[in-house]
Amino acid sequence: MEKPSEIIDSLFEKGEQYGKTTFELVKLKAIDKLTDVVSNMVSWVIIVVLALLFFVVLNIGVALWAGDLLGKSYYGFFVVAGFYAFLTLVFWAFRKPLVKKPVGDTLIDNLLE
Repeated sequence: MEKPSEIIDSLFEKGEQYGKTTFELVKLKAIDKLTDVVSNMVSWVIIVVLALLFFVVLNIGVALWAGDLLGKSYYGFFVVAGFYAFLTLVFWAFRKPLVKKPVGDTLIDNLLE
């Protein structure tokens, strides 16, 4: 039969091993979650940059086309700028339901997965 001090030492060793294993598991889960979030962000950044390049070229084409229709090329740029000013006002008015809530919900869902 083991002495009580040996049993207590064994118990402390197992508790220490459990604590180390639990800490390592939490660390690995945090790393997994971080890499998932970062990889999602990188892929979205690439998509957004490519979409922005597309829209810049498209807007220049639309502005030049509208300028040809109106008689002076710079009129087309004013029309496109006015359109974006209008969109900015609409977006600003509805920013909370369109952006804040969905983005916040998505972040929370990704972090709590």
